[in-house]
Amino acid sequence: MQITRREKGRFMNRRRLVSAVLVVALACGLTACRNAQGNQADAKESEVQRYAWPLGSSSPEDTVTQIYAEKFAEEVERLSDGSMKISVYPNSVLGGDRELLESCKDGDIPFVVQNTAPQVTFMKDTAVFDMPALFETIDEVREHVDNPEFMELMQQVYRDGGYELLGYADQGFRVMTTNKKVENLSDFKGQKIRTMENSYHMAYWKALGASPTPMTFSEVYIGLQQGTIDAQENPYEVIVSNKLYEQQDYVVETNHLPHLISLIVSEEFFDSLTDEQQQIIKEAADTAKEYAREQSDARIASRMDTIRESGTEIITPSEELYNEIRELCKPIYASIENSVSQEIIDAYLGDMQEELQ
Repeated sequence: MQITRREKGRFMNRRRLVSAVLVVALACGLTACRNAQGNQADAKESEVQRYAWPLGSSSPEDTVTQIYAEKFAEEVERLSDGSMKISVYPNSVLGGDRELLESCKDGDIPFVVQNTAPQVTFMKDTAVFDMPALFETIDEVREHVDNPEFMELMQQVYRDGGYELLGYADQGFRVMTTNKKVENLSDFKGQKIRTMENSYHMAYWKALGASPTPMTFSEVYIGLQQGTIDAQENPYEVIVSNKLYEQQDYVVETNHLPHLISLIVSEEFFDSLTDEQQQIIKEAADTAKEYAREQSDARIASRMDTIRESGTEIITPSEELYNEIRELCKPIYASIENSVSQEIIDAYLGDMQEELQ
């Protein structure tokens, strides 16, 4: 599709505006930080920011991702007695997932909150989260993710990439929606399911006999409506906020992957802060993570009620089917183990590793 000169002009003007906002905000913010480091005696009087530091997200406003980001910003301001301020920019205002990662690494956007899936291109060890059909409950996922040994290893992965990892919240598991009742493995066969353009995600659906079809998310609703695709997979939060259930008769709780949300900060920016400021950011991140998880659990229950009330049926597969699926996933585990540090795999899986052999 051709972009008109007028549309191109609007796009360029928008980019210039966003760039200008970031340049002013960061220039003032970083100056405040450096002044604080070099002049500790006058810190209390000089540390107040004139402009808030930007935090970018590609997610819509009514999501756990936004709740996580806003709670973090709120806690940073509270713990610093108002001397540190963060402004949250959702809906890809500052760029899509790839652009946010690049801008964060360069120090242009200090903070980013996003799903881990787009990060595999930048940090291959984050593919550990693409190992499918591992966990039965989200509490089990959180226990493994919060393992201090695992977190320490992942924090080093992010540092090597130019970021500081502050924590992982989540939106529960990713589940399947479809117009075909799924009760047996054969029911997946041939279904055209929209996936993200992630080779491990696609390998999972291929293993089940489905036909994974990468597609821009904005096209999913109309794709279901017009029959371009038969099914899609996302967390409950996304399924309801985008009304995808309106075009589907069933939700199948495949729970194939946890939908993890990372909170990261530019390493360059983080290193420019005082020790006290760094501690405030870490403490705020911990509080925001726990709050986001609580909100996620409550919202999933509410989203499931919304789906049921619409007449769409929620199917929980049998334990036998789950076991069949896990068996089919073994080649995917092997593929991921070949590209991810064994130390990280061991710390993430713990005692589960023996079950996957």
